[in-house]
Amino acid sequence: MPRLTINGQSRDVDVDPDTPLLWVIREQIGLTGTKFGCGVAMCGACTVHIDGVAARSCGMPVSAVEESQNIVTIEGLSPDGSHPVQKAWLAHDVPQCGYCQPGMIMAAAALLAQNPRPSDEDIDSEITNICRCGTYNRVRAAIHTAANGGTQAG
Repeated sequence: MPRLTINGQSRDVDVDPDTPLLWVIREQIGLTGTKFGCGVAMCGACTVHIDGVAARSCGMPVSAVEESQNIVTIEGLSPDGSHPVQKAWLAHDVPQCGYCQPGMIMAAAALLAQNPRPSDEDIDSEITNICRCGTYNRVRAAIHTAANGGTQAG
């Protein structure tokens, strides 16, 4: 039985080792903020952090994650919405339909953890999540705002 550490809590999950991590998070653990989009790790709606690195959970079997690794979902990023990326998302009114936004926020938070002052080119190359509503300009502006400590980038 796999044991996973999700949002700081150790959990035993009774699933086949080939079960995608996304379904363990959503169906076994009950954390539904991580979304199913494409099922082939292309769109990014399922993005979580594994040891601080953005990872697409729909294409990752639960057996690929070790107990010692820390998985963080959108629910664990900041339970009260105070993460700088979450605040910037609100300030820039990023979401339209909102479906892709948890994954987009997780990708942006991982980018800023690795590169606190990303350029437009850095953002474009690292944030490859798909947003059907086309909020990419607001996503970029929000990432710059979060990088600037909450002040709008000029």
